[in-house]
Amino acid sequence: MTVLASKILRIFLGVILAISALLAILFFVNVISDDYFIYWGYFLLILTAALSIIFPIINLIMNPKNSIKIFIALGIMVILAIISYSMSQVTWTEFQLEKLGTTATTVKYVGAGLIFTYFLGGLTVLSIIYSSISKIFK
Repeated sequence: MTVLASKILRIFLGVILAISALLAILFFVNVISDDYFIYWGYFLLILTAALSIIFPIINLIMNPKNSIKIFIALGIMVILAIISYSMSQVTWTEFQLEKLGTTATTVKYVGAGLIFTYFLGGLTVLSIIYSSISKIFK
């Protein structure tokens, strides 16, 4: 990151911190209602979400050589999601689904999400084990 970008980021974060502190003080001394505080939280949430999407895209454009690794990882995750969806099953009867107020499709998606989470958790454990073992032999 360049020096100018670092200074701009530091100033921007300082302004956001100052506004947050001012709103907090005004809220606690009952000058403003909680609506402004909640709207500020919404603004910060939307800003964070937007920056979390925009900056990785900028990084992909500026470093195209690293893009291939990201696309390979995304491809593997898509394959794992497809496998998870195909492995999930609906074991509930129509009566049980009606009683719970859900559909078979929702149950299948939830099952796929759980299986996908199990896959990622297992891959995390395997990567930790691999990292520990590879450090021993270095």
